[in-house]
Amino acid sequence: MYYEDNRVKDLKVAYIGGGSRGWAWGFMMDLAADAQMEGTVALYDIDHEAAEHNEIIGNKISAHPDAVSHWKYTVADTLQQALTGADFVVISILPGTFDEMESDVHAPEAYGIYQSVGDTVGAGGFMRAMRTIPMYVTIAEAIRDYSPNAWVINYTNPMTLCVRTLYHVFPKIKAFGCCHEVFGTQTLLTHILDEELGLKDVARQDIKVNVKGINHFTWFDKATYKGMDLFPIYRKFAEEHYESGYEYGDTNWMNSSFACANRVKFDLFLRYGCIAAAGDRHLAEFMPGKTYLESPEAVREWKFGLTTVAWRKNELQERLARSRRLRTGEEPIEIKPDGEEGHLLMKALLGLGDLVSNVNIPNHGAIANLPWDAVVEVNALFSRQGVQSVNAGPLPANILPLVARHVYNQENTLIAALTCDRTLGLTTFMNDPQVTLNWNQGKELFDTMLHNTRAYLPKEWNA
Repeated sequence: MYYEDNRVKDLKVAYIGGGSRGWAWGFMMDLAADAQMEGTVALYDIDHEAAEHNEIIGNKISAHPDAVSHWKYTVADTLQQALTGADFVVISILPGTFDEMESDVHAPEAYGIYQSVGDTVGAGGFMRAMRTIPMYVTIAEAIRDYSPNAWVINYTNPMTLCVRTLYHVFPKIKAFGCCHEVFGTQTLLTHILDEELGLKDVARQDIKVNVKGINHFTWFDKATYKGMDLFPIYRKFAEEHYESGYEYGDTNWMNSSFACANRVKFDLFLRYGCIAAAGDRHLAEFMPGKTYLESPEAVREWKFGLTTVAWRKNELQERLARSRRLRTGEEPIEIKPDGEEGHLLMKALLGLGDLVSNVNIPNHGAIANLPWDAVVEVNALFSRQGVQSVNAGPLPANILPLVARHVYNQENTLIAALTCDRTLGLTTFMNDPQVTLNWNQGKELFDTMLHNTRAYLPKEWNA
């Protein structure tokens, strides 16, 4: 790469999971709409045909009349080919297939365990980690061997364990994980300002927050707008909307697999005094199993949904159809930002303007009462000098036990996956607050789910 007239040219981005149907297209549009960077994106995917399809779509986006920068999209046949010479590595993969995820999410239902997402914690998050961690070992080794100085941006879940694995395998890696859940809570605060104070058109970036926690179980202990403390306003709003919930725009939790009425957020705030900063579907899974997920009926009372894998499979068919339409020109391409910050973080690391954003990185003291090497979600300053976490301060005493249990479970999950330790795996599985089963039932479920994901496990599991 080289710099010319406040622009960076000839960048190379390696995209692992480059056959992505959906998120990749938004990333491509963000790149096309930014005049300060251009270069090549090498798409690598075990589904070679999917990468070839995105090569066509990416080059169409780059050639669009509204594109202000030029990117060339190519397909890489191997990780080595994709990574060699890369300045940035983006990782966004589906670990396994939706058939394995169907077991993750729905096998526990036979035991009365309901999961709203099933990709981070709980029985489903644990099993997803068992097949994801070996994949990330391979990816980390390849980055170490072929692009050790590249910046690595992870979007895959379970986010914490993906980033933790990268650092465990290659301690000198320059990796961080990005998640937009915090953005949604900032956006909620802008709507509350409108409802309560009549402040229109407040940008979410103008809501300044202190972020602390772990991915999908993140908290704000401070939130301000132009110096105004938002906590009293949020408390009043939460108390008034506790029963009814609150939605904005065109969202409707009853007709969506992702929307919620924010009742879980409001409840957690009124219980613990801090703003829980993720979607209700994610937050619910970190709490003891009967708190919000006792039954489908209870979930409906809390006004969010259980995202079924059948829905995901149907939505995949829609994405495949859209991919075909975009490739053939049947659907016109529109260059519009998707609200993610990946390309902005890249620019900041290239020296094109500093930026503070929430990311998932090794703790290293940012949250004083969590382990040093644990991956946490905090604000960090992105600049030409690198990524520097902001000192978030300790977690409040009443929230610390909730978060710490998951932190230690995630550390044990990593060790169990790396060593194929069935005993540690089972005890970690049973220690999750969602797994409210006796030992025999828990072992039966553990064995069943491990067997169902055996195609993606090392042979040492004997699953």
